[in-house]
Amino acid sequence: MRFNRLDLNLLTALDVLLTERSITRAAERLNLTPSAVSGALGRLREYFDDELLVQVGRKMEPTPRAEGLRDAVRDVLVRIDSTIAARPMFDPATTDRSFRILLSDYTQFVLAPHLLALAAEQRCTARFEFLPQVSNPQRALERGEADLLIIPQGLNSPEHPEEVLYEEQFVCVMWAGAALAQGEFSFDRYLAAGHVVMQPPGTGTDSFEAWFVRRFGITRRVAVSTFSFVSLPALVAGTEHVATVHQRLAQLFVGRWPLVLRQPPLPIEPMQQSVQWHKYRTQDPGLHWLRSQLRQAVQRMDASPMPASGTGAQPVPAQRSAM
Repeated sequence: MRFNRLDLNLLTALDVLLTERSITRAAERLNLTPSAVSGALGRLREYFDDELLVQVGRKMEPTPRAEGLRDAVRDVLVRIDSTIAARPMFDPATTDRSFRILLSDYTQFVLAPHLLALAAEQRCTARFEFLPQVSNPQRALERGEADLLIIPQGLNSPEHPEEVLYEEQFVCVMWAGAALAQGEFSFDRYLAAGHVVMQPPGTGTDSFEAWFVRRFGITRRVAVSTFSFVSLPALVAGTEHVATVHQRLAQLFVGRWPLVLRQPPLPIEPMQQSVQWHKYRTQDPGLHWLRSQLRQAVQRMDASPMPASGTGAQPVPAQRSAM
């Protein structure tokens, strides 16, 4: 298929070449021989009258013209995939699709098991691929490299539709044997304690720390940093540290670890957890099904009984989903 003398199949090759910056790796992804990919690059160079990729040492680097084409080419391919190539029907019991979902380990721990259980009940044959939210996950959604992005509202892309799945509160978690867990848990005691925090992978700052500084003009004393939300409750055990944690996640650990939950001695706004998809894929029947399963998974998540609180824990009210 050609448009203005350009073989549109070459756009796929160009997209992969700009991503891999290697003829050999691009050939592997395209299931072609290196000579075939080299020939495709030659035709692209002739059409655009530009080298597109030039050898610099052992790597190939894109020219300014190629950098300018990158987003436009990806946008065209995503639109074709979501409209012309999209399947008009979706049957979870016979599909061969692979759903790629960008999410945090917190979401994977509290919500994803309910999603997979629902899919299993329907004998769904789709493959689920959970991808980490490293630097700029919104970019992966926009490039069509993921089907859904589950992320707090306000951190998603303003260019694509979204839906709030549920609301999440925060609690403070500490070791039941800690002096910090005894008596009133005041703001001064909270501030003086060592904090266990999650440092988002691929970024230079912690989102909660940035919010804390903006809100109060002071910095918490970080004693431990980790790349994982899920590890936060466990890392306070046996210490005088405190972790400020998603409530649903914390409640799954209480009863399994000697932990105490306390209401934060400072106002923390609830988090609106949302799901986002590419604007070109709003009518995708497979994603319609997947988003409906996520809504049902939220209902199951909040209907599941929470473990009994550990010794000395103060009850934390259950949260209702915001749907």
